Amino acid sequence: MRYMNFEAVSSFWDKHYKKLTIITIIILIASLGILGFSKINTGEFIQKDFSLKGGLLVTVQTTPTLSLDDLKAALANELKEEVNVRELRSLSSGESSGYIIEFESLDQDKALVAIEKTLSIKLQDNYTIEEVSSQLGESFLRSTTKAIIAAFVIMAIVIFVYFREFIPSIAVLLAGFSNLMGVLAIMNIFEIKLSTAGVAALLMVIGYSVDTDILLSTKMLKRTDISLKERLHSSFKTGMTMQVTAIIALAVLYILTPALLLKQIAIILIIGLIFDIPNTWIQNAGLIRFYLESKGGKQ
Repeated sequence: MRYMNFEAVSSFWDKHYKKLTIITIIILIASLGILGFSKINTGEFIQKDFSLKGGLLVTVQTTPTLSLDDLKAALANELKEEVNVRELRSLSSGESSGYIIEFESLDQDKALVAIEKTLSIKLQDNYTIEEVSSQLGESFLRSTTKAIIAAFVIMAIVIFVYFREFIPSIAVLLAGFSNLMGVLAIMNIFEIKLSTAGVAALLMVIGYSVDTDILLSTKMLKRTDISLKERLHSSFKTGMTMQVTAIIALAVLYILTPALLLKQIAIILIIGLIFDIPNTWIQNAGLIRFYLESKGGKQ
């Protein structure tokens, strides 16, 4: 039954793979458009959180008395600046145990007075405070951007040396780039702010993408003893098993963990893996098939 289902999908792909490949390119262009629109309107391609933008982070351990929205609005009105409020949860029980409050300014005294006034509590040993300069966050982001560019350049060299063919190498890199842009676009749409943990997750998205794309490219280019359909079928079964297993594991992590950093890593990887499915099995597979057909390769 599974083979018959694959046969139906394979038959549809055989007839429409060029159109399907164009659709993935359109999705990439739309993702770039979303990022460009954000840059024009906000001055940034992606919203950054406290760890990258800099500011003051106050963690308050107290019995919650206000909703996150009410506390955010009250503090913003009191301080006349943007404030972000998150829920503090116990790692052992997962229950709410206070607030994590982010301030744009670095005025500690003013921030603490506003918290005490809004929550009607006295801050003594029930809070921690952390300060991050905007220069440090910008420096980290610049270094990360350079690392991502360097990763793509090094991958391009390694992939080209391995395959010795230009088009398949570009197809692998294009799929990785499409995944990365797609994830950033979705983060913009759902207002998921990028943190230092999120940057690490983006690098893992690139790694996952290259993994499945090289699996596909290797089987389709190297296994010339079998038909193209059999090559695609073999790589599809292996690759999809890896992708679906990873998505399920990350979904469980996202649901069960109370740690916000782990949640962001999990959701970014889930989005990246979902984008990787069409970008690998439609875009990359379509470009390689077109390349093989242009060479008169074995079908």
